[in-house]
Amino acid sequence: MPITLTFELNDKDLEHFNAAAERSRKAAEGKSGEDIIAAATSVLENAQKAGVPEFILHRLLRLDDMIAMVRDQGWSLPDADRQRVIDTLSYFADPNDIIPDATGPLGFFDDAVMVELAVHQLTHEIDAYDEFCEYREREAKRRGVDPSTLGRAEWMDGRRQELQERMHERRERDVGTGYGRSSGYADRRQSYVRAWRPGSFRVG
Repeated sequence: MPITLTFELNDKDLEHFNAAAERSRKAAEGKSGEDIIAAATSVLENAQKAGVPEFILHRLLRLDDMIAMVRDQGWSLPDADRQRVIDTLSYFADPNDIIPDATGPLGFFDDAVMVELAVHQLTHEIDAYDEFCEYREREAKRRGVDPSTLGRAEWMDGRRQELQERMHERRERDVGTGYGRSSGYADRRQSYVRAWRPGSFRVG
C-alpha cells in the first residue's frame, strides 16, 4: 500500500546541502560546461539503470529541464545565464557527493533533494523556459512546422527576448530578499505536460 512521507529541511540542513554544492562547484573548476552537462545527463541515465524509487526519479526528471535549457538553441541563453545554470548542475557532476551514486538506488536521494533546491533557485529561469517551450509548440503547430526541426527561428526572437527580460527582472527583484515560496511552481508542475525540448532525456 502506498504511503506518503513528508520531511522539512531546517536552516542547518540547508547549510549542509549548500556547503556540499559549493564543494562540488569547486571540484568542477576546470571542467567545461559541456562536461558538466554530460555528467548531469549521466545522473539521469544511471538512476534509471539503478531502478531508483519513483519518488526519487520523479524529482530527478526535473533535472532534464535544466539540461534542455542550456542546450536549446532556440532558447539561446546569454552566457551569464547559461553559466548560472551550469554552476547549479555542477553538483550532479560529482560522483562522490553527499551520498555517492555508486551506493545503489538510494545513492540518488541527495541528488533528488538538490534538484528540489535547484528548482527553487532557478524558479524564474524555469518558468520563463516553460513558457517559451509552450509558445514554440503552439506556434509551430499553427504554422504547420515540426518543432523538432526548429533552431533559432526569427519568429521566436521577440517572445524569447520578452521572457528572458522578465526572468532577469524577477531575479533582480528577489536579490537580497530570498525567493520565499517558489511562486507555486512546484505545485503547478505536478500536472504540467511538458512541451517538446530538444535533446531531452526520456524515461521509457
